[in-house]
Amino acid sequence: MYYTDSMSDIPEAKFIVPIKGVLKAVSLDDMAKIELQKIGMMDEKGKLKLKGVSPKMLKRMKLEAVDCPVLEKEVGFIQCYVCSNFHSRISGKVFCKGEPLRLQ
Repeated sequence: MYYTDSMSDIPEAKFIVPIKGVLKAVSLDDMAKIELQKIGMMDEKGKLKLKGVSPKMLKRMKLEAVDCPVLEKEVGFIQCYVCSNFHSRISGKVFCKGEPLRLQ
């Protein structure tokens, strides 16, 4: 994980977190599942419906993880992708805003 001091390249990114591959998919925690269902990205059965993401890419995203600087634990990339702190993903790195998360 990198802390960006110079904000000229990515103005909203506070952390640059590398994406790592995992052998077994990291499961979403219960709070993430509830949030995904609220915003319509997951149906009642637990199937993800991310707009603009092909099934092949979704399968690949399930086998990726990041060390989240906000939650201070390893989370699956899909949980990172739908987080309010997610800014962008470029060349195997996630640009994170690093703001505290609020429960809604």
